[in-house]
Amino acid sequence: MHSIQFILSQPSWYLLVFLLGLLSLTRLSVFLLNSIYTLLLRPGKNLRRYGKWATVTGPTSGIGQSLAFELAKNGMNLILVGRNTDKLEQVKMEICGQYESIKIKTVLFDLSGDLAIGVENLREAIHGLDVGVLVNNAGIAEPSATYFHEADIDSWIKMVRVNLEAVAEITHTVLPLMLKRKKGAIVNIGSGSSVVIPSYPLYATYAATKAFVAQFSQSLYVEYRSQGIDVQCQIPLYVSTKMTSGIFKKKRSSLTIPDSDTYARAAIRCIGYDRISMPAMGHFLLWCFVSLLPDFHNNSNMLKSNLKHREIMRRRRERKNISTTAD
Repeated sequence: MHSIQFILSQPSWYLLVFLLGLLSLTRLSVFLLNSIYTLLLRPGKNLRRYGKWATVTGPTSGIGQSLAFELAKNGMNLILVGRNTDKLEQVKMEICGQYESIKIKTVLFDLSGDLAIGVENLREAIHGLDVGVLVNNAGIAEPSATYFHEADIDSWIKMVRVNLEAVAEITHTVLPLMLKRKKGAIVNIGSGSSVVIPSYPLYATYAATKAFVAQFSQSLYVEYRSQGIDVQCQIPLYVSTKMTSGIFKKKRSSLTIPDSDTYARAAIRCIGYDRISMPAMGHFLLWCFVSLLPDFHNNSNMLKSNLKHREIMRRRRERKNISTTAD
């Protein structure tokens, strides 16, 4: 009571500062409580309510493969989309061996090649199926940190085709089936390079394609939410996969760099909720920390870090060339 009387007795500017501070504290408290609920307490949705089938691109390794297993664990039949028949069949056998009741179809689709042929193969495979979940996971990055003027033109054109054009084409193919039934969930795998940090030097094209994925997802979220379709962009940071094997000396798993299975378990629980989602707790904590730092610091830090990656890959190429010459 005395505290309130003291505050009210102060000049008006003092009261304004107090109210602004109280508002900021309230917003922070709500944010923290919501984050704790989202990451630890919020239950995952029953994905079969969207439909009995899930389509996953890039399911033969890394996050895509782990997500395919998690979807099967949740009772979803699978349509596995990839460019290597042998690898697709191998993953199919492994999933069927673990989840015998799950039906699986494979679709040959080279996302970096003729998209028209791949789309037609996919359209035939999903015809008549109640595809409830689509996971656009497949993606590629530069083989190593590279200044844009040094980048191979074919490599970044291929990146644009896989990370951007194929995502749009596949979504355009599957979405009409969901619209007919007024339900569905679309998950596009983005990247922290386009959301968490202001820039991603030496990986410019990759970051730009993932920025498309984020904006594409958010716009579709607004377009189709009223029609029963949940669109989401999931934002992973570093996950221990083949794509990041060139950055780290050896594969490792930790709170901030989880393995693909750990990430997939968290990712499944987030499907159908927020339009932008960061499922892994360690990634979310890093995001919060980075957001507190000024842009010039984050830009400088990323440039130094990626220049280091560039040097690591240069040395590896030199050792490989020496080894090849010796043989």
